[in-house]
Amino acid sequence: NIVTPQDVIKQSGADILRLWVASADYAEDLRLGKEILKTNVEAYRKLRNTMRYILGALEGLKDWEHVHHKDMPELERYILHRLHEVDAQVQAAYEVFDYKRLFAVLSNFMTQDLSAFYFDIRKDALYCDPWSSNKRRSCRSVLEQLFHCLTTWWAPILTFTMEEVWLSRFGGEGSSVHLMQFAKTPDEWNQPEIAAKWEMIRNVRRAVTGALELERAEKLIGSSLEAAPTVYVDLDAKDVAALKGCDFAEVCITSDIAIEVGHGPESAFRLEDLKNVAVVSAKAEGQKCARSWKISKDIGKDAEFPDITPRDAEAVHESQKRFGKYPA
Repeated sequence: NIVTPQDVIKQSGADILRLWVASADYAEDLRLGKEILKTNVEAYRKLRNTMRYILGALEGLKDWEHVHHKDMPELERYILHRLHEVDAQVQAAYEVFDYKRLFAVLSNFMTQDLSAFYFDIRKDALYCDPWSSNKRRSCRSVLEQLFHCLTTWWAPILTFTMEEVWLSRFGGEGSSVHLMQFAKTPDEWNQPEIAAKWEMIRNVRRAVTGALELERAEKLIGSSLEAAPTVYVDLDAKDVAALKGCDFAEVCITSDIAIEVGHGPESAFRLEDLKNVAVVSAKAEGQKCARSWKISKDIGKDAEFPDITPRDAEAVHESQKRFGKYPA
């Protein structure tokens, strides 16, 4: 009833074995079997896909694109705040050789804060905003910080994978992630007020996401961009103002959204742990943009591009000026 390291390395690679060692609680008897390895392979797949996404989104990054922290949208400053929090937890875990805690902190950050939240929201801006837009440049600036932090923090554990990721951007003789110091985050990124506001926004977003999943399961909608729900919130005035002050449709990845104050109808969708938020589903009105797939009543306002929104038309015009034509 033995699993040998050589067999694990042959079948899954050395980094899977290293990840298992890091995630195991060495204060107890260590267990290793097919199901445990399967769990580690899945965790590795998710974090590798996260790094692939970051690499792809940073392709062609230029120095002029970088945006200073104070000039970024709030969502970017919130993610940098979270990165600052994770930094402190990573340093503390390494200090006492608590690799299990390190694995949990980094994995949860990459799957919950990045893949399931930030990347999900910002993919529209990355793919569809004009090249020079502040939102797109701010996102790429944040991704640059994420790249340096995640590669150096993971490098002692996922030695081969992080070296591969690093050399994908900074190849050449003498280049190695293992010659780098741990990335550190400046104190100016610590903004608890913004963090509290966005934690509330994320909480309300959970209710909208739950309602959309139900609609999708019943085949009433295909994509979330086909929806334009109304969200009833029984929150204090400050939280209501925060929801109305952000682009909540963008946060929820819908084509439109309405925020109303009140309990909402009894038939509305509610989460068991979030009774003060109710969601009434509705389909978005308008035409589907051929570029961003958002449904809008503004399609065709630019006569040169009759099948896309004004935002997308602006992006295409800018691309044509840069490249002579819009790249396929």
